Amino acid sequence: MNRRDSLLAALVATIWGFNFVVIDWGMSGVPPLLFAAVRFTVVVVPAVLVVRRPDAPWRVLAAVGLFMSLGQFGFLYVSMDAGMPPGLAALVLQAQVIFTVLIAAGVLRELPTRPQVVGVVLGCVGLVVVALGRGGHVPAVALALCLLGALSWGIGNVVSRSSGISGGLSLTVWSAVVVPVPLLALSLAVDGPAAVGDALASFSWQAVVSTLYTAGLASLVGYAVFNTLLSRNPSSAVVPWVLLAPVVAMTSAWLLLGQRPNAAEVGGGLVLVLGVLVAMRPARARPSDDGGVADLVGRDDVPAQR
Repeated sequence: MNRRDSLLAALVATIWGFNFVVIDWGMSGVPPLLFAAVRFTVVVVPAVLVVRRPDAPWRVLAAVGLFMSLGQFGFLYVSMDAGMPPGLAALVLQAQVIFTVLIAAGVLRELPTRPQVVGVVLGCVGLVVVALGRGGHVPAVALALCLLGALSWGIGNVVSRSSGISGGLSLTVWSAVVVPVPLLALSLAVDGPAAVGDALASFSWQAVVSTLYTAGLASLVGYAVFNTLLSRNPSSAVVPWVLLAPVVAMTSAWLLLGQRPNAAEVGGGLVLVLGVLVAMRPARARPSDDGGVADLVGRDDVPAQR
């Protein structure tokens, strides 16, 4: 990658990392599932008019939207509302790489490479360290919900891989079509019509700014730039930049929200990130290789961090 592309990759990772702090800042007073529904409504409404639909059946787009958007962000927003700090949430979501490798091995029979096995083990060790050393400020249920978000993301990656869809931006936009209504229905069922109505009636300017940032910058602009970089550079040169997002999230949460990570969170996070880096390491080509999990983890049609 040249210097300009490297700076663009760092910019996208910064936007995606700061995204978690913006979500936490804007969600005050708004039920989390409703807030996620509003975000994806803003993603869909203008974008479907200008972004071409990917060549895929609706059932595939619906499955990707169910796991990669509704499941991932539904669990994430509820997790953060339950007390998950934004910096730690950004870090734990990177467990999606581990889940992707494991699920692809079981469902698609794509045997992991040696680096991926080592990476999964390191990632699991890092998660255990984070879980054991999270301290009293992170409820166990919030951590579990965030892990469910990472699991849903991993399932979405495998669905996308098995479908053969290309084009991350178009897939992000059109799979999101099926997301707002179920999220709104869930919010009505969980929070009640009165709470949903009150939240919409008193939607604060912070919530508006947060929604515009998460939908406009993080989802649409971020993916447009990220996919452009993937079209000009190898995936192995672009995807690792995403690991800057947790660093940005944890640093900005520390500086702006006073959420200082403890030693176990930092140490476990470093081990987790190391595991992700090892898992994304390209394997040596073998005569029988026709694109397996190593492809999946670093493919340009598998969204990395929204």
